[in-house]
Order: sequence, then C-alpha cells, then structure tokens
Amino acid sequence: MDINRKTILWIVFVVSTFLLWNNWQVSNGKPSMFAPPPPAQTAKAPEAKKSDAPAAASAAGAVPGAGAAAATDAVPFKAERITITTDVIRADIDTQGGVIKRLELLKYKENGHPGWFGGCGGLFDWCKPGDNSKNVVLFDVDAGIGKTYLAQTGLIGAAGLPNHTSPFVAKPGARMLNDGNQVQLVLESEEGGVKLTKTFTFKRNDYVIGVRHDVTNTGAAPVSPTLYLRLAHDGNKPAGDSFFNSSYTGPTLYTEEKHYEKLKFDTLEKEAAEAAKTGKPVVQDHATKADNGWIAISQHFFVSAFVPQPKLMHDIVTEKIDTNLYGISVKQPLGTIAPGATVSNDAKLFSGPQENALLEPVTPGLVLVRDYGWLAMIAKPMFAVINYIHSLLGNWGWTIIAFTILIKLLFFPLSAAGYRSMAKVKLVTPKMQAIRERYKGDPAKMNQATMELYKQEKINPLGGCLPILVQMPVFISLYYVLQSAVEIRGAPWMGWITDLAQHDPYAILPVLYAISMFITTKLNPAPADPMQAKMMLFMPLAFSVMFFFFPSGLVLYWVVNNVLSIAQQYVISKKFGTPAPAKA
Repeated sequence: MDINRKTILWIVFVVSTFLLWNNWQVSNGKPSMFAPPPPAQTAKAPEAKKSDAPAAASAAGAVPGAGAAAATDAVPFKAERITITTDVIRADIDTQGGVIKRLELLKYKENGHPGWFGGCGGLFDWCKPGDNSKNVVLFDVDAGIGKTYLAQTGLIGAAGLPNHTSPFVAKPGARMLNDGNQVQLVLESEEGGVKLTKTFTFKRNDYVIGVRHDVTNTGAAPVSPTLYLRLAHDGNKPAGDSFFNSSYTGPTLYTEEKHYEKLKFDTLEKEAAEAAKTGKPVVQDHATKADNGWIAISQHFFVSAFVPQPKLMHDIVTEKIDTNLYGISVKQPLGTIAPGATVSNDAKLFSGPQENALLEPVTPGLVLVRDYGWLAMIAKPMFAVINYIHSLLGNWGWTIIAFTILIKLLFFPLSAAGYRSMAKVKLVTPKMQAIRERYKGDPAKMNQATMELYKQEKINPLGGCLPILVQMPVFISLYYVLQSAVEIRGAPWMGWITDLAQHDPYAILPVLYAISMFITTKLNPAPADPMQAKMMLFMPLAFSVMFFFFPSGLVLYWVVNNVLSIAQQYVISKKFGTPAPAKA
C-alpha cells in the first residue's frame, strides 16, 4: 500500500502540473481542456482597401478601413495632433478623423527589472533588462515595430458622412488640466449635409474619457446615421512575450445576456480568409444586439474599453480592417434626424490599469477583464484578503508572507493529521519492506498485506496527500492573482526583489525553494523503491527550474510555505510525540 500512496502522490503531482498547463493555456485566450470549445467567432469579409472611397463604405454601412482617406475636392487638409495632458494621462488626438493616436499613462512605467547575466536573447528575450524610464503607452502607431492601437469614432449609414478619416477643426481652449478639474477638446466636421461635433472630456485623476457626439442635420432631407465606436489593434504579440512569459492580448466584450467573452486575432484572420475564399460573409456567433455592455482591447494589466450610451440598442461586431489589423466595434443607430435637428450621444472610453477600484465604477462587468480564470470564486476573495492585509502593512512582499502564515494557520489541523500519518508510515516502513520481500512475486497479496498493516496501525494512506490537494487550488489561485493584479506590478519587497510580478532576477528565491523542498523531502518517509527515492529528490530541482520563470511573489509564497511546513512538522512531532512502533 506504500506503493499506492506514492502512486497517489505522483498522480497529484501530474494532475497539478496538468492544471497549471491548462491555466496557462486559458490565460492566453485558448480554450480550457475542461470545457467545451466556445462558439466559433466569425468575422466579416475584409473591409475596403486604401484605394476605396470612404463614402462608398459609409453608404454600405461598413466602417471605413484604416488607410481610407476622405474624398473631397476642397483644398488639401493639413492635420495636426493636439495633446491633452492631465495628472494621469497624456493623449494625442489627430484632427484627421478625431482619432486618439496615442495615449500615455503617466503613473505607470514599462517593466524595468534587471536581466539575468546582463540580458539574454532568442528564446529567452523575456529576461532582458527592462527600461523603466518610459511610461506605459496604450494607443499608439509605430510603423517601425508594426504597432497600431487606435480609438476611432464616426458616422456611417449614408454617403459622405463624417467619420474617422474626415477633417476636423479644433475649437480653441485649454490643453492642460492645470488647476482645473477637467479639460475638454471640441472637434467639428461637416460633410454630406451632416455636422458632427466630437467632445472629449478629461478629468482629474480619472482614466475615463467622456466621448460625446452631437450630430446635426444641416441638409434639407432627413438622415438616419449610425454612430460607430471602434478599437483597432494589430495582431502582433506584446513586446517581451515569449513561451515562458506569455499573456493574453485581444478583443473582449460584455453584455448582460452573454456576459464576458474573450476573442482572438488569429481567429478573426482565419475567418476573414475563409470569407474571402468563399465570397460569403461569415456570420459572427458572438455578434449581438444589446442596450448594455461594452467592448474592449484587453492586455496584461491594462485595458481600453468603449462603453456606449446605455439603454440604446447597438450591435457589437468584430472585423479584419487591413493586413494584420483587426477591430471590435459598437454600431449604434441614432434614429431619424430631421433637417435642422440635433441628436446627442454620450459614451465613455476607459483606458488605464485593471484596478478593481477604477474598473467597478465605470460600468457593470468591466471588472471581469481582470481575468482570474476558472478559479475566480477562490481568487477574488483571496485578493480581497490580500488587499486588506496590504492596507495594514503597506508592502506587498510582507503582505504575501503574512497571507502565507494565515493560510498555514487555517489548514493547520489538516496538516497536523497529514504529518502524523506520515510519521506512522515512517515507523512501519521496515515492516512494509518485509512484506514486499515476502510477496515479491504476488502483487495482489502484497497490496492485501499492506492494507491489513495500515488497518492494524490505524494509518490513513491518503493522509499525507490531503495537505497537497488542499494547497493546489490556493497555489493556482494565487498564481492568477499575481498574474492579474496590476496593484502588485512594479511593487518591491526588499533588496533584490524590485518587482513581485516579475521573475527573481538573481534566482535566489528558486534556489531557496529547492533547499527548503529538499529538507521537506528528507523529513518525509523515504520510498522503499530506490528509483522513487531518486525521483523524490529530483522533484525539488525540477520545480526550482520551473520557478525561475514564475513571478517572484508566487515563489516567495512557496518558499515561506515550505519553511513554515518544516517548522510545523517539528512542532507537531513535539506536541503529539512520536508514535510507538507496533509490536512484531
């Protein structure tokens, strides 16, 4: 039965590794192996190329492509970029289309951690030293690295309506927050008998940008335009993304009916290629009509989300805009506008960090972009507890240590029972070896005799496995918390640990983990099988190598957990004493 117990331990190890792999897959937008695949996300056929006139696209109800230029016989328009600066963001808005071309977060720096041995290359690009002198930039266009990330709005539904390619004129006004609480940028464009006024409102200490559209019919006939709000993003992986340090970047959406959905750029690419091949548009299973919800581009720690005006029906669609460029849009009909009448529409654009305190007030469901995976029911209250401890201690490293102690105290009775069971197993190991020798050629009798021995000595063969089984959900949930919590991003602990969300730059914590795991293994009963004994000694090394690539905060939790386990085992053995060996 000792063999069975070790087999169970190996099963726990294999299942735990399998679960970690599954969680890594899900965190990168791939379907879980425990759930049926999500409905196929289909995309519309690619939109008009750069040579196509936007007027034709607007008339057909499609949003103009990224490279489309406004069709006009007037004097060539000279666009300018207007920079709006608040205490938390700096945004560049192009008067050619009223597009947010660049958005910089002034309170968040790019990951800047020391690389191992001065930096690496190739497969290990993730361990290169970071540049923490630069602010995080969300919206941006950089042809050099193939980055395109834009927030576009405009009108479709008739020929020649103002859209994100039309020339806009900026009204005079303040461009910096200064001593005020808000600053506004007003842009105007008139085309096709319709005047579109965009008003961007920026507030102090706020990542929400008010996006107001006032549509005035300046023609002689009624018009029925549709307002679109679109987030466009290239299909490239984020900078620094690799096999060992991968994260999800892609379109996400939410409605009260369908809840939270994650999409993928490569799926949109495949569906667009299929649509081009067959000549038929692909019906989108995730496309929906709703009078609530939001669309977003989610990435590691940050998100940009358009929240359309509530209680007004709209369509949510995805599309391939151009080569390696994709979009997710809200299309909201504004109704029929009589000549001389004006219709106003108020939307919001959140572009900032995925902090609970910032996401929750914006709109229902937006906090779901902080994806905790299938263990959200554990991870969410876990972060609430961790966040409360941090409010008392003020340091995330010590918070993780305090949380580990709390978990250990919570599961102390279960661990005590496990250690007592392992202590009894250690005492009867000579008898078990004798049974193996006696029934070497008869496995059935060997297992039967081992079972009788366990029953006689009142040993639970699963007792040593229970602490591991209980801790694995906690471990996986904490992994999700540390991967998703932007609050921990860039948070130092002490000395060489300057960012608990990054790997240990000098691999000190993984080495300490290996040492503590080796001691823990030595304290447990050694397997009678020499091969199993060698494997048990090899496991700490294998886990340590894996922990080289994990967030240092997670490795810190596991090191402290092992140290406490060693101390706990010592206390339990002193408190309960060593069981007396059974009589022969």
